[in-house]
Amino acid sequence: MKDGALQQGIGRPSVYHAVVVIFLEFFAWGLLTTPMLTVLHETFPQHTFLMNGLIQGVKGLLSFMSAPLIGALSDVWGRRSFLLVTVFFTCAPIPLMRLSPWWYFAMISMSGAFSVTFSVIFAYVADVTDERERSTAYGLVSATFAASLVTSPAIGAYLSAWYGDNLVVLLATLIALADICFILLAVPESLPDKMRLNTWGAPISWEQADPFTSLRKVGQDPTVLLICITVFLSYLPEAGQYSSFFLYLRQVINFSSTTIAVFIGVVGILSIVAQTLLLTLLMRTLGNKNTVLLGLGFQILQLAWYGFGSEPWMMWAAGAVAAMSSITFPAVSALVSQSADSDKQGVVQGMITGIRGLCNGLGPALYGFVFFLFNVELNTMDPIQGEFNIDPLPLHSPTERALIPGPPFLLGACTVVVAFLVALFIPEKASPSSTSSQLSLSDKPRPDSKESLSTLAGIHINTPLPGSDEETPPTASNEDFEPLLQDSIV
Repeated sequence: MKDGALQQGIGRPSVYHAVVVIFLEFFAWGLLTTPMLTVLHETFPQHTFLMNGLIQGVKGLLSFMSAPLIGALSDVWGRRSFLLVTVFFTCAPIPLMRLSPWWYFAMISMSGAFSVTFSVIFAYVADVTDERERSTAYGLVSATFAASLVTSPAIGAYLSAWYGDNLVVLLATLIALADICFILLAVPESLPDKMRLNTWGAPISWEQADPFTSLRKVGQDPTVLLICITVFLSYLPEAGQYSSFFLYLRQVINFSSTTIAVFIGVVGILSIVAQTLLLTLLMRTLGNKNTVLLGLGFQILQLAWYGFGSEPWMMWAAGAVAAMSSITFPAVSALVSQSADSDKQGVVQGMITGIRGLCNGLGPALYGFVFFLFNVELNTMDPIQGEFNIDPLPLHSPTERALIPGPPFLLGACTVVVAFLVALFIPEKASPSSTSSQLSLSDKPRPDSKESLSTLAGIHINTPLPGSDEETPPTASNEDFEPLLQDSIV
């Protein structure tokens, strides 16, 4: 990196390049929150929740299948080209929203094969930061993702109400094009030339591209097995909730477009605070395991509140609790980092990432199916475009709505209760040496190696957060030591 071999882009590669790419991509999609509800209901008026779940489920499964291969290829060919590919195909469906809704939803499903921008972004960040800076850099990227969704839904709802959905789609398309141009013109390659030249043309093994490789290693260590079960049972309802919650607010709680946009903004701001200030404080005072348990407790409360709540104020209160529950996954990432040596971090983190990718496919489909079973549909909802106050006729009687207005959320609360019980048996601090010996792929750990990035799941390594028991990074004397290519697979 210090040899001056990098020639493309503006300046040296930095975290700020990654931040801009993430912000523009998700800001463009955030603008489409209100038009998306309109097109979804108009295209699938009979089984809106079910079709939404299937569309998002196919997208999630394709992302899960493709993430390891894209991650492995980016280690060989560099990050910049794959940033361009992932952003382009992720945003490709946007202009089709008003041109052809059927092709729009088909493209959303198929774009899942390339919708792994976060995988490449976190690898990019790992390229340009050392271990001491990496936790802060990951937090900055995650906070940028939340910040992009704070204002964009409100802006999209306002423009849709006054100027129509066509303008919103046009604006989102222009922002997506700006993101692509920024990558082409301003983003430099983060992987040093000497690293890429050494690996150029290297064969990609099936083990690297197989998304189930990391999952098959789950049972090799009891501690990692408990953590993986906890992640699966807690993230499955979270993935389903993310895919259908806005529709739920419109149908059951009768939120207007403006109210939904404000709701997203408030919860987004609270999530940023929770994942920065509150998380750091809890990690210092309670420790990793207790922070995970606290986050799971918040998640149980918010899911149960969403499931039984039938009044708008309940949704606002549950949203605040949901923001607090966002501390769970960062705390889990810090906890799992304790159960392996530094040169095996990629393996265990690849397991967690693989499970989350699987949940991104199963969760939306599960929620859509449960909504379908309980006959929660949008058949009586008026068109959304241009309306601020919508009062659709409920499909259920007041008694039924008072009992279980949101059955999928109640089911999700039950699964998180099981996750909480499993998490109780996770050791407070595992023995890294025993875990690493069981998770070893082929080579024995090198004592001088730093944290590596596994391409098993094509995703980043979550280093311990500030205040965790593993905050002190492994010692290394060479500042230019590149951790990304030290994994035995690479």
